[in-house]
Amino acid sequence: MSPSRKVDETREGVDLTNLDQPLFDGADATKRDLVDHLDAVSDRLLPELAGRPLSVIRVHRGSDAFMQKNVPKYAPDFVKTVKFWAEASKREVAYALCDDRRTLLWFANQRAVEYHPTLVRAADPEHPTHLVLDLDPPEGDGFGAAVAAARLVRSVLDSAGLACVVKTSGAKGVHVFVPVSGASLDQAAAATRAVAARAEALDPDVATTAFMKEDREGKVFVDATRVGGATVVAAFSPRVRPGAPVSFPVRWDDLDDVSPRDFTIQTVRSQLDAVGPWLGDVSSDQRLPADLVEEGRAIQPGRVAAMHEGKRRKRAAGDGA
Repeated sequence: MSPSRKVDETREGVDLTNLDQPLFDGADATKRDLVDHLDAVSDRLLPELAGRPLSVIRVHRGSDAFMQKNVPKYAPDFVKTVKFWAEASKREVAYALCDDRRTLLWFANQRAVEYHPTLVRAADPEHPTHLVLDLDPPEGDGFGAAVAAARLVRSVLDSAGLACVVKTSGAKGVHVFVPVSGASLDQAAAATRAVAARAEALDPDVATTAFMKEDREGKVFVDATRVGGATVVAAFSPRVRPGAPVSFPVRWDDLDDVSPRDFTIQTVRSQLDAVGPWLGDVSSDQRLPADLVEEGRAIQPGRVAAMHEGKRRKRAAGDGA
């Protein structure tokens, strides 16, 4: 075995190597910090990942971060996979199912920093388990604005009789999760668009559903595109960002008093007792109101609307030349 592959430690039968190397530029953390964090939160993170096709973001030493969907051929036999057709790349992709601590530790040793599960389970890909509203503030330190937009979303959901929970994205934004049951992909997508539109209507000075950045005018983008087979970074997952922040659940009452910088792979272990189980207080049997779904069906998906608008602007620019 070469010196670079020296085994520093073995956990759950997984050999861990190069633990004292820097994790990535600006992380202020080592690979050991990543492994220790993921191991410490495994009982909370694994329920977010289990049974769901998983994409990860890895960082090789001295290289840029990259997203990995297809499990590499050298993966050990204990890493379970599930195959789905990827329309974008026109090929079948073998996604990992990270169902146990051993698999999570293997990913940690692969320098997988971020964990992005789908909103559907592999065994039931036609029925999402959550709606997600991703609140993306404008450039700069806009977390407070994202919190204000999250409260608009919560008000809409309360009016619709839907309970929700919230977490930091681990970047600059906020994720609102709404557990649901029995909804089709189409129904979930429509309901998510309707919630976003209603939130924008409550306070259009704070929130916008404009998909094109140049149309957002410094407002918080209420992203309604995370549906079904789409992925969202898991609660308790680190992010490849300066300081190695972690996407962390927050009680609604505490949301005004926190900052994304409060939660890093080196600090969250001391804060785990301050939060209950992610999604633990919300019933997964919530049904989508029919009026919310019907309202959303009349709203064009953001990406489609942006595509048509982009083409229109291009034509208009050409006519004015």
